[in-house]
Amino acid sequence: MRHLGPLSQLRRGHEELVLGLLRKHGPLSRGELGKRCGLSRTTLYDILAELVTSGAVVTATSQEAPRGRGRPAETLTLNPDAGQAIGIDFARRAVHVAAVNVAHEIVGSASEPHPADLSWEGKVELAGRLVGGLTGNHTGGILRLGALSAMGVGVVGPVGDPEEEQADRHRVEDLLRERFGVPVMSDNNTRLAALAESIWGAAAGGADVLYLRLSHGVGGGLVVGGALHRGAYGLSGEFGHITVDPHGSRCDCGGTGCLETVASIRSVLDAYRAAGGHADDVAELVKAVRSGDRAALDLLGDVGSRIGAVLAALCNAIGPSMIVIGGELAEAGPALLEPIEATLGAQIMPIARNRVSLRQATLGEVAGALGGIALVLHESPLLSRYPAEPDQAEDPHMNRLARP
Repeated sequence: MRHLGPLSQLRRGHEELVLGLLRKHGPLSRGELGKRCGLSRTTLYDILAELVTSGAVVTATSQEAPRGRGRPAETLTLNPDAGQAIGIDFARRAVHVAAVNVAHEIVGSASEPHPADLSWEGKVELAGRLVGGLTGNHTGGILRLGALSAMGVGVVGPVGDPEEEQADRHRVEDLLRERFGVPVMSDNNTRLAALAESIWGAAAGGADVLYLRLSHGVGGGLVVGGALHRGAYGLSGEFGHITVDPHGSRCDCGGTGCLETVASIRSVLDAYRAAGGHADDVAELVKAVRSGDRAALDLLGDVGSRIGAVLAALCNAIGPSMIVIGGELAEAGPALLEPIEATLGAQIMPIARNRVSLRQATLGEVAGALGGIALVLHESPLLSRYPAEPDQAEDPHMNRLARP
């Protein structure tokens, strides 16, 4: 990754300031930009000249001068074709990608499943193919992202050894930089999904949001006081590792009876088959639910009750105004969401009972990839107190719990 000197960093900051104003306000004249950005006329015009030359900014329709006098004022606007910001979510068994252009318009999204044991090299190869299909700009195996030159990546959160998880993150960042030739920022993919749902999805506009994702793993994210909460060393939102049954199954994290041992895709499908049902994936389970299969309905009722109890405890501690349920298991709909809501209502503090809205996520499987884009652009108010470079906020010597 190329490191910029102080003068180059200052210039890049000026460019981002101008691009940000054009994103927020739309086409502006040079005079209007000068009033809003606070840069000197010489500096602004120099920055604009370079942005126009690079193709990031183009001339828009000229504005008529006041009262029809003088030459029309030329306005400048973002060029939607100038480049893309790319988001990638490396989920446990699939890769999801999304792209937005310089004007923050979604270019497209794509997903593809893969075996759970696929190597990082294989995952990055798959991501490259998906991204290339979105942009139509794939030449010689290298995607050139244009003006924004940025990529945000979601990876599965910590389960076992934190040093191993950190090494995986650095490995995938290195592979992506090598393949795409752009800066890469990574974070927990479920927390990025929470960010996306809070910007564009079911919780848009919410200042205090709890997001829970029910997938091959169980995790979540928090928006507290209008800002995404990362927690010390990036460990916020690990709701799947809250104990729901002290005598339950062993969890991959090393604990016993975690929520993930009863509410992950594998756990739910195993329990359904143990009850006499037949389903190889979530789609078949949902089909059984819709057909009125009693074993499937009873199972999801029990799972929903356990989830609702965890959410009630979290609500009593955190006090969100919205809860968003995402992940593949949320596709079960009312069969899962209604028991969640019933237990939540029974166990939450009475004063808060009618003040928390339970919603199903709306962005689908690409939410983590969209959150990666938001993280890279770093322009949402939800990121106002979020570290621009998450790794720099971590102390590797404190990133583990003491073990006996």
